[in-house]
Amino acid sequence: MSDKNIHIIALDVPYPPDYGGAVDMFYRIKALHEIGYKIHLHCYEYGRGKQKQLEEITEKVHYYRRKKTLFDWLNTLPFIVQTRKSKKLLKRLLADEFPILFEGLHTTYFLKDERLSNRVKLVRTHNIEHDYYMHLATDATGWKKKFYLSEAKKLKSYESILSQANHILAIKESEKDYFSEYTNSVLVSPCISIEKPIYQETKPYALFHGNLSVPENERAVKWLVNSIESNIDFIVAGKNPSDELKSILDQKKITLVANPDEAKMNELVQNARIHLMWTDQSTGVKLKLIHSLQSSGHVLVNNKMIEGTSLGKVCRLVGESENWSQEVEKLMNTPLSETTFNHRIDFLDTHFNCIENCSVIEQLIESN
Repeated sequence: MSDKNIHIIALDVPYPPDYGGAVDMFYRIKALHEIGYKIHLHCYEYGRGKQKQLEEITEKVHYYRRKKTLFDWLNTLPFIVQTRKSKKLLKRLLADEFPILFEGLHTTYFLKDERLSNRVKLVRTHNIEHDYYMHLATDATGWKKKFYLSEAKKLKSYESILSQANHILAIKESEKDYFSEYTNSVLVSPCISIEKPIYQETKPYALFHGNLSVPENERAVKWLVNSIESNIDFIVAGKNPSDELKSILDQKKITLVANPDEAKMNELVQNARIHLMWTDQSTGVKLKLIHSLQSSGHVLVNNKMIEGTSLGKVCRLVGESENWSQEVEKLMNTPLSETTFNHRIDFLDTHFNCIENCSVIEQLIESN
């Protein structure tokens, strides 16, 4: 087992696992380590700092600055790719013959480099990126809108670079089919904590959690606030809420927990009677949805939240035109049963087992 080595190029520092992409990357690294891989981790660092915890599950961690300039925006390559290139990274990749896992289209600057043509190369796709950026452009204004539209156009054109990979690791079934036009595409469901959750009593409040600086999440909070008029204890928790959002929640007398640390966020998630999950875009898989499904609370979702996945089997689907207030009031007085909780955990263990997901990666590497 000790002769198994792999380079992993992470689009960001994957610790702490406090947002979707970091969760997926961190637990995949951890699982690959547990099945015997020596991991040579390369991280683009732009604010999260160096993390000692990564050294415990890797052979070596290399950090690279993500340099961002106006000229990078004007480049023909997507900004998210152009700003993640490093000569030091390439030199380290060329120093051996180990397989390479590119985490996200963001990290694929060297994917078509001829000097890596004999290597096993895998790309983890986190989204259909040009769709994601088109959604970001929807409600944006001014220079942000121009940037998102420009990036979406560049990403759509750039996406064909995926044909240079041996394998694409798609995050959900519908995206597996989409990416299959480029090369072999397999489903590798999101990686999550392998610690088995335990059923517990919940408290009578509804929770929305997420990075509140992300436009998609801010739109979700606004939609939920306008759709749920019942007199319930409603908590919104997450990073960096805008002043506008703070004002809306204050007017509605909804509790805001801004910038909670990891322990506080976990406490809120585990104790919530109801998790409110709404989105207006269906790209990728929402890792916060899986995190919520590991708790003992009800999980209410709209169609787009589970589109292209099998997660609808363990969620409570509420249509856009249905009465969310009525559903919330009903469930607030009816805690999730332990039987339903156990069924849900068994489902997650079957479909989102991190070790089994990474065994698929091992098989793909060995097949080349």
